Amino acid sequence: MHESQRPALHDDPTGDLSDGPSDGPSEGPSEGPSGVRPEDRSEGPSEGRSEGRSEAPGDARPAASRTPSRRALLGAGAAVAGSGLLAACGASDTASGPDVKARPYGPHPSRRPPESPGSHGYHGSPGSPRPHGTHKDHDGHGSHDSHGTHDAHGTHGSHGGGGSSGKPPRGYVVPGGREVADCERRRGSGPTRHFTLTAAPTRLELGGGRTVRTWAYGDELPGKEIRVTAGERIALTLHNHLPQSTTLHWHGLHVRNDMDGVPDLTQRACRPGGSYDYRLMVTQPGTHWLHPHVGVQLDRGLYAPLIVEDPREPLSYDREWVVLIDDWIDGIDGHTPDAVLAGFLKRAGRHGGGMGHMGAMGMGMGDDGKGGGGTDTRGGHDDHGHDEHDEHDEHDDRHDRRHGRHKGDHERHHGHHHGSSRRPFGGRRRLWGDPGSVDHPLHLINGRTARHPHTFRARPGDRIRIRIINAGGDTSYRVALGGHRMTVTHTDGFPVRHAKTDALLLGVGERYDVLVTAKDGAFPLTALAEGKRNRSALAVLRTGSGAAPGPSDRPEELRGRLMTADRLKAAPSARLTSRRPDRVIDMTLTGNMARYNWAINGRPYTPYQRYPVREGERVRIVFRNHTRMWHPMHLHGHHFALPHGGPRKDTTIMLPGRRLAVDFDADNPGLWMVHCHNIYHSESGMMTILGYRS
Repeated sequence: MHESQRPALHDDPTGDLSDGPSDGPSEGPSEGPSGVRPEDRSEGPSEGRSEGRSEAPGDARPAASRTPSRRALLGAGAAVAGSGLLAACGASDTASGPDVKARPYGPHPSRRPPESPGSHGYHGSPGSPRPHGTHKDHDGHGSHDSHGTHDAHGTHGSHGGGGSSGKPPRGYVVPGGREVADCERRRGSGPTRHFTLTAAPTRLELGGGRTVRTWAYGDELPGKEIRVTAGERIALTLHNHLPQSTTLHWHGLHVRNDMDGVPDLTQRACRPGGSYDYRLMVTQPGTHWLHPHVGVQLDRGLYAPLIVEDPREPLSYDREWVVLIDDWIDGIDGHTPDAVLAGFLKRAGRHGGGMGHMGAMGMGMGDDGKGGGGTDTRGGHDDHGHDEHDEHDEHDDRHDRRHGRHKGDHERHHGHHHGSSRRPFGGRRRLWGDPGSVDHPLHLINGRTARHPHTFRARPGDRIRIRIINAGGDTSYRVALGGHRMTVTHTDGFPVRHAKTDALLLGVGERYDVLVTAKDGAFPLTALAEGKRNRSALAVLRTGSGAAPGPSDRPEELRGRLMTADRLKAAPSARLTSRRPDRVIDMTLTGNMARYNWAINGRPYTPYQRYPVREGERVRIVFRNHTRMWHPMHLHGHHFALPHGGPRKDTTIMLPGRRLAVDFDADNPGLWMVHCHNIYHSESGMMTILGYRS
């Protein structure tokens, strides 16, 4: 990375950006955790379009934006033999986005599939689900020639073979292709570190003798830490002892595309009883983690920390504490994540299972469809006094009238309380919207409940680096260490200008590194589940005598300064160089709880979608959240820059009614997911694919 001016992140002043679906909220002032005010402008070029031309005849161009017609939802994939739950290759079909997302498998370097990927990648391989429906070619929504590229709603690039034939579009890099191999060679070589990971059903003890039946890596929660140094190569063999197919995703790493762990897109899923070899060069230090990318397996116990040390570490500290926070429902009163998702879909009249990678299916749930509870949807004004309630309510009223029911009935049925401003306790900064929909009965830190917490021991005066990872499935957390202020040093693995804070907000999948100087005593590290009935996770920092904090303790720091990503600035070494974007891609987040139809640009995920990009481009994604829910949006294989010199991240919270423009450099060829990291939203359709043109 190079030190530079702030990245050119701003609203498009020409008005070429589409406003998204016509029934979505208008864009108001937007500044919270992921907000950008519409009046903000970059210091660089005033216009975010390239003057060059894209060569492929189907590439999208800047032109009058169009709002696409909503696609029909696809059913779930076929069940794998022996599992009865998930598709054999770990993929059910959902659609979400303009160029049809394809899931071509690339040939694995050590265990090649029987077919050659050719120009399409693998689809319809043994056990691989086919869509329960067809898609018209997206060219029907318009491809435009002009200077530069503007991929808006339905105005996306070439779709090749991604039409009703059920084949992936032509003309894109495949995960095991030459471009991917060339990029991996440019990463260099280094010593190889060997690891083995076994995914298996197990019984875990969560503290105080409380045990649950679940799935985990090696009978541990979290799974055993994988620690390497940047410049080393990882050789990891995954053994699958689960009753379902699975994969391994390296969350936060810029891996070669065929190692990314997305079933039916970058690899064949590892079937029950099988093994899979992952081989990848690690070039970027930071706090990362591992998890499956199959169905809702993430909301079980399948996760582990991945720590990449910096051989030129600039920080000075005495101790290091790795903290994984998780929301837990698996094995509690008979609930499973699959049953939770099935309950949401059943209430929405969608009985075919999820629409994501595996089409997760399962038993029904309680009458509220939430596995034992819901969250209050907090109303009122956003952080800057802009009242967005009316815009959302008007949209929901129109939907309810079309479906012949009163709004009050809808809210009682789904457990929402729009307009409520209930808060767990007074004095905290309030954020607009519904952070999550699943009332997980337990919240854990390093696999332990708040009543029997994990304890980290140090000495008074120790300078401690705490690496905090939100490994939850549906929950954002407000985190504070009692009696201490934290100095934020990194987010999502990249350094930031050091900033002091009392508390941190972590969306699902986000990571923060902080430094603290330990005081003498016993102190609570509390992770408050945002918007979830005052539920929390707890760990203890102990440096001396004193009573241990209890599960109901709430540090005063939770009421203090709250650090969100938009308040941070990238360290000089992590800033993108100032450059005009070559391509702008609009991604409007759509859906609601009533229909549980989460999608991007109104189109739930299918494996044949593509948002085209070209290697070497500066790409801008413009996210707009036209829903009531929080959506932690995650980009695979890259890190984007937040506006105005903001930090480099791979995951960022999108609050309701907000707009955010992020830039990244297209320097890692392949097919890469963009999705909401709330596992229930992504598996219901809020995913799509960026595809590099070959």
